[in-house]
Amino acid sequence: MTMSIERRVKLVEQLFDKLETEITEFQTQTKLGCIAGCGKCCSTPDIDASPLEFLPYAFHLFVNSKAEQVLNELSAKETPTCHLYNPLSLLEPEKGSCSNYQYRGLVCRLFGFGASSDKYGQLRLATCKIIKEGQQANFDAATTAINNKLYVPVFTDYYMNLSQIDFKLGNVIVPIKKAMQLAIEEVLQYYAYRPMPNGFDNCA
Repeated sequence: MTMSIERRVKLVEQLFDKLETEITEFQTQTKLGCIAGCGKCCSTPDIDASPLEFLPYAFHLFVNSKAEQVLNELSAKETPTCHLYNPLSLLEPEKGSCSNYQYRGLVCRLFGFGASSDKYGQLRLATCKIIKEGQQANFDAATTAINNKLYVPVFTDYYMNLSQIDFKLGNVIVPIKKAMQLAIEEVLQYYAYRPMPNGFDNCA
């Protein structure tokens, strides 16, 4: 039997909450952090994600009667950049912020403060050039500490945990705009012949 949308959303949100706690601790230990107002990673056009990591966002849109509107906006959007990214201006596309930070995807949460394994089995922090060069001493110290057993969230571990919630949606990796579209379509299809979820009957 297929797990309900509400249940899947709750499990994804619980995974995100766990990650948030781990990243906060990692930042405290390493003193690494993003530069305020920097949106360089968000403005990158080739970000990939799974639909499942945007299921909470799609559900949020649905219960607020905005799912079809945003789906149409995504279909009409010509650029491949993240729909949630709000650049400061056209002249400064690498400066900006997430317009709905609470509902950002797993890839957005992990990048900068998550690690992946290199071909030698060593953990490498997956972060941007701005942090590597601008916070080099802290970055180098963090790299050493990670391989001396300082805990750091690992991309593959988190994506494995995500796929255990919904194998199909968690294992599809597509451009971020497409991931959002698929997540919204999943929610709309699920509720096409079902009543509104409990507690959301009176949402606008």
